[in-house]
Amino acid sequence: MYINNKAAPLRGCPGHDAMWKRYKNFLLHDLWEAEAVGVLRRRFYPVLRVILVMGQELAGGQLTLRAMSLVYTTLLSLVPLLAVSFSVLKAFGVHNQIEPMLLTYLEPLGSRGEEITMHILSFVDNMKVGVLGSVGVGLLIYTVISLTQKVESTFNYVWRVSRTRSLPRRFSDYLSVILVGPVLVFAALGMTATLMSSTLVQVLLEVPVIGLLVALTGKSIPFLLIIAAFTFVYMFIPNTKVRLRSALVGAVISGIMWQATGFGFATFVASSTKYTAVYSGFAILMFFLIWLYLSWFILLFGAQISYFHQHPQQVRLQRDAFRFSSRLKERAGLVLLYLITDAYMQGRPRWTQDALVQRMGLPGDAVADLLHALEQHGLLAETGEEHGTWLLARDPEYIPLGEVLDVLRSAEESVHHVRSHALDLEPVDRLIDHVQQARNDALAGKTLKDLVTGR
Repeated sequence: MYINNKAAPLRGCPGHDAMWKRYKNFLLHDLWEAEAVGVLRRRFYPVLRVILVMGQELAGGQLTLRAMSLVYTTLLSLVPLLAVSFSVLKAFGVHNQIEPMLLTYLEPLGSRGEEITMHILSFVDNMKVGVLGSVGVGLLIYTVISLTQKVESTFNYVWRVSRTRSLPRRFSDYLSVILVGPVLVFAALGMTATLMSSTLVQVLLEVPVIGLLVALTGKSIPFLLIIAAFTFVYMFIPNTKVRLRSALVGAVISGIMWQATGFGFATFVASSTKYTAVYSGFAILMFFLIWLYLSWFILLFGAQISYFHQHPQQVRLQRDAFRFSSRLKERAGLVLLYLITDAYMQGRPRWTQDALVQRMGLPGDAVADLLHALEQHGLLAETGEEHGTWLLARDPEYIPLGEVLDVLRSAEESVHHVRSHALDLEPVDRLIDHVQQARNDALAGKTLKDLVTGR
């Protein structure tokens, strides 16, 4: 009784409720609105914000769903991808390195990883690329490119990029990675193995302190190669410019997660005899699918970290919460056009979307929507460069400011579902006509060039 009497008040304790409200208010409001004072808070608050937003992203389930989708795509494209890589590597005489690489990737599966590797390689050996014909080879390459396109689409979602690469760029970029990438990877692995077995390294290993450092370096090389591979993926796959530092931050975090998850998964597989008893031969497939899913999830998790590192202004609760008001859309659109026009008139480098996001301090998806709305109405055009820049579609001297405001006000407007004349009301029509006439009088003869020159 004594314990129960003491324990009962804890459930509704006013002190505990007040403390919880303070914590909740801090996490949902104070953390985002107040300026961090002090060195420790300035460093701790951004990290805590990223942790909260990443938790929100995971709770939303999109990363999970996209990782599952990539597992399905990988299963369909794995053998064709390895067949293409095998054919290229065979021409360079390093095709025997595919098996060790697969074994390394599937190492957390233990002995089951070796079995899966043998099955995959047997499928690749049985696929005779030479007897497929031109149509068969074309379909083989298309299957491989479709996998890369699916991966790009997923990374574009993480980076809030609405446009994928054009068809010519897909073939040039994807094929360069698919054909040249394996050669470079295995060349790097071969050079590393040769270096570690060289006479100089063997001599250094015998020196007490230096030998320890060389041994540690040798053991860390696989981890460093993983980080290098992840960094390349984060910089190359999204259809936007990713800074090296941001890609490296995401790669280090995802590399650590990869190593830790591999160790934990290996422990799980080693102690999963009861699952083998239940699923029998399907247990191998089940473990392989789980490991594929974890691999893609970790890769996407690191990509999300890279995105938030490069765009700290995007670290906010509720991914889709930002909405332009009519007033803010007009102001943001005019600022955006001013910056692009001023760069054109001053002969400065053209603006990219990322640069505009940094300059305006707005979410990347909001700026992208605004740019595309202005493009659809013939005011802006995007160049076909690797990382597209934006320029005016017409001479600013022939773009009336009245037209600009009309475009910004009508952007994304959809009234097809409203009955004809349903919103007609004589007093309202008269007021709107007066406002429109006053605006036209104020902007009479003024162009986008006049806005920039201040006339």
